[in-house]
Amino acid sequence: MHPVISFPALAGMAYPSLEGRGLLRIVPGPREVLALPEADRRAVQVLMTSASRGCSAELAQALPNLRFVVSQGVGTELIDGDALAKRGVRVRPVGEALTDDVADLAMALTLMSCRGLVRADAFARSGQWQNGRFEVGDSVVDMTMGIAGLSGRIGQAIAARASVSRMKIAGLDRPSNMGLGASLHADWKALCAASDILVLALPGTPDLQHVIGAEELVALGPKGRLVNVGRGKLVDTDALIEALEKGIIAGAALDVLDSEPAVPERLAALPNVILSPHIGGQTWGQRARGARIAETEVLRFLHGEEE
Repeated sequence: MHPVISFPALAGMAYPSLEGRGLLRIVPGPREVLALPEADRRAVQVLMTSASRGCSAELAQALPNLRFVVSQGVGTELIDGDALAKRGVRVRPVGEALTDDVADLAMALTLMSCRGLVRADAFARSGQWQNGRFEVGDSVVDMTMGIAGLSGRIGQAIAARASVSRMKIAGLDRPSNMGLGASLHADWKALCAASDILVLALPGTPDLQHVIGAEELVALGPKGRLVNVGRGKLVDTDALIEALEKGIIAGAALDVLDSEPAVPERLAALPNVILSPHIGGQTWGQRARGARIAETEVLRFLHGEEE
């Protein structure tokens, strides 16, 4: 019997200590867990899952002695936290493993948008360089970067990078944002109006759906840019497309979409948009760090149980 059950690890993630001690059983997915013999399910104390597989109330119920759920990433939308809390099951995402990589991407997307780097690459490759100079870009120095999610790990990591680039930082007027060296603004429209670049680094909780809509984009203004490394549901995509088509804002750089992996044709056709396929934390370094953290947490839990 195995006390730890895991869905297949992402590429670059491995649990040598758990496997070497015979503690770990790999199962293809939730359906296969439900199909296990009752004795095998009763033996499970730890579930190692991911943001894409989560842990439903049904799955938790099938593991009557489950006490600990570890998620390989930061997302918890598919983990039924309420059901697990009622059971006294601890949930531990390893989101700190991807903090720096997501922050790096947010800053890279900011610079790519302001300097037109995608178009500059095409300009150089196509031979147009021989006929003249590329367009003048925008410097981020002295720009204000508004960060939604400022007090979070990723928000603070983005702010640190922006500050090194001599940008000013702004955030929402929330108790958690006090004392962070940022100008604070009463609501989303006020934050947009104060920002040259608005970066979204928030989870996709229901209360945050479409916090950036038509009015907020108007407030961001014709020189403003939107960068989203949080969740696609934060933005009203139809309103964003219209704002980009009409020049209501200067540009957008999006690592996430509410329709992903499908990309709306109108959005894909726009020259003032940069798109990346939800790769914020997708690096080999993040995978290795996440696996180490997850394995360490599971071993600590099991050691405590044994005591």
